[in-house]
Amino acid sequence: MTAVTERLQAYGHEVTTINEGRLQSDDQIASQLILSMGRLPGTLRWLEAQNVKVINTPQSVARCKRSLLEQTMKSCEVPVPPMEGSNGYWLKRGDSAAQTKGDVVYCADKEELKRKVDEFHQRGINDYTVSTHVVGDVVKFYGVRGTGFFRHYYPTDDGISKFGDEQLNGLARHHQFKVADLQQASERLAAAVGIDVYGGDCIVKPDGTFCLIDFNDWPSFSRCREEAAEAIVKLIIE
Repeated sequence: MTAVTERLQAYGHEVTTINEGRLQSDDQIASQLILSMGRLPGTLRWLEAQNVKVINTPQSVARCKRSLLEQTMKSCEVPVPPMEGSNGYWLKRGDSAAQTKGDVVYCADKEELKRKVDEFHQRGINDYTVSTHVVGDVVKFYGVRGTGFFRHYYPTDDGISKFGDEQLNGLARHHQFKVADLQQASERLAAAVGIDVYGGDCIVKPDGTFCLIDFNDWPSFSRCREEAAEAIVKLIIE
């Protein structure tokens, strides 16, 4: 966000930044456009009440809830992990993006899965998703819808990881796959969700096919921040 606002100011645009933790429900902002990384319920409600264009829209951010995303992926024919398999399962909270390591849990078998589901319930998490563990390369991707900007990276190559879950798949073997197909699937999902600035994770299998395992609004772009900022500014100006 900082990289984007600096570029907008360099182009002569007036920019005001607000921490969503300080945003009040009755705050009024005179603006032609709002860029938002906000996810708090109060922030999304405030954004919905604003009569200006918002990137990313609060509606699209709400649709990034995992349990909703799973349905959307299937409806727009984005490849996802199967429900059954022999390599274990992933249990993920479905009401929001993972905030702690305990929100995404690997379970070696169905007995462990049942125990972990019970633990979710004890934590008050009743909205969750279950998918099989897929063997292959973990690939992170970043995009800005409609600009042509799309980048992908292997987290085990540079060691950058949020919770270290990628280690279960081991070091990337760099299986050959069609990046254009991944971009098309990601853009199709982004259009279905209505999100403009997005990122996610997929597994590339040894045979070159892939399945998406995560998708979220406004990721860190840590591996391509300057390029992404240029693409977001392009989206705004054009």
